[in-house]
Amino acid sequence: MGEFDLARGIAYDRTHVWHPYASLKDPPPVRMARAAEGVEIELADGRRLIDAVSSWWCVAHGHNHPAIVEAIRRQSGRLCHVMFGGFTHAPAVELAERLVSLAPPGLDRVFFADSGSISVEVAAKMAVQYQRARGRPGRAKLAALKGGYHGDTSLAMALSDPDGMHVLFRDIMTRHFFAEKPSVPFGGEWNAADFSSMLRTVDEHEDEIAAVICEPVFQAANAMNFYHPQYLRELRRLCDEKGMLLVFDEIAAGFHRTGPRWAQEHAGVAPDIMTVGKALTGGHMTLAATIASGEVAETISGGTPSAFMHGPTYMANPLACAAAIASLDLFAASDYAANVQRIESRFKAALAPLAGLPNVADVRVLGATAVVEAKSLPARTDVERVIDEHGVWLRPFCNFIYAMPPLVSDTATVDRIAAAIADLAACPPGPPQDGDFHE
Repeated sequence: MGEFDLARGIAYDRTHVWHPYASLKDPPPVRMARAAEGVEIELADGRRLIDAVSSWWCVAHGHNHPAIVEAIRRQSGRLCHVMFGGFTHAPAVELAERLVSLAPPGLDRVFFADSGSISVEVAAKMAVQYQRARGRPGRAKLAALKGGYHGDTSLAMALSDPDGMHVLFRDIMTRHFFAEKPSVPFGGEWNAADFSSMLRTVDEHEDEIAAVICEPVFQAANAMNFYHPQYLRELRRLCDEKGMLLVFDEIAAGFHRTGPRWAQEHAGVAPDIMTVGKALTGGHMTLAATIASGEVAETISGGTPSAFMHGPTYMANPLACAAAIASLDLFAASDYAANVQRIESRFKAALAPLAGLPNVADVRVLGATAVVEAKSLPARTDVERVIDEHGVWLRPFCNFIYAMPPLVSDTATVDRIAAAIADLAACPPGPPQDGDFHE
């Protein structure tokens, strides 16, 4: 491989390579990354940017962590991939055992998936096949929350906010049932009326609902909403009463993003099925898992068919499993909850004064996530200026200027991120832009 022509590469990328939520007619600017280490991404021109969004929330331990890189290297010398149908291997078995030891009590059956979106699809299929095995085939849909986000594949889209980022594809998606977005904030005073929409939804469609799915406490990509843990307690009670399964999507919030290992711990309840991903491998490989209770697994296995009907090509890829084991070792070796508490305190102190700015609608922080909700996003030119001047990579979307930095970020890093957010929040509203820059 010869020396890379940077100018030619950028030009080719601009005309031939689609990027997430971007147009090829007028694509947003991209930066050429050539390396990454710790909390920083190194650009081809030598500049470094703090990765304030953990490369879409997955780089928990920092980029290119030597322990994870070495685990992948060692595994690559033995077994890079083998089909999981008819084979197993040590990394998959060890990772399953580790996940079961960390999961809430009762969740002890592990299904490996390629990505977070696929793990959600697996969870939904488990719920439907479970109800069929129980003799309730009419329960073939799910209830979910407005403001939720569960992924970009078709079933995951169908379970996300029906009026959110996937509205363009409404006609190709199965229609599920949606309750209103929880409105009582995390740390606020619980109001039972906040659960009334879910009660109505279940009362109206009880015989059609196999399970309820939600992101516990933290609704991420469609709302950046932190809501009251009591909502989860009410949901657990309702599902038990109605014979529905409860699915928690911990892909974004899991592994200490909100403080504790699992966001559901804020409520002290556990689901029947849980999805995990993103930080599972520390952001080094794509891997996710759907973890179910023994009761769910045994019921499905006692039905017709007895096999659970799903099987990704790269299921339990050995390289990804090795990366995940190394990532879990890192979580076990340090007090990540304390790291997150420090990040939260720093963000709260630095960002609270922004609430009085003309273009700021709200400021909220939970764990290692900080959100400034703008009345309207600043112009793209202001976003680019702030990134370049502060050396901080931000990627605002909808009306949200936010940060979800690596969980190992030190105080100086958090302060630089907060300063960049403050600069951007002080900018005037800009015109609507495509992609992540408007809803």
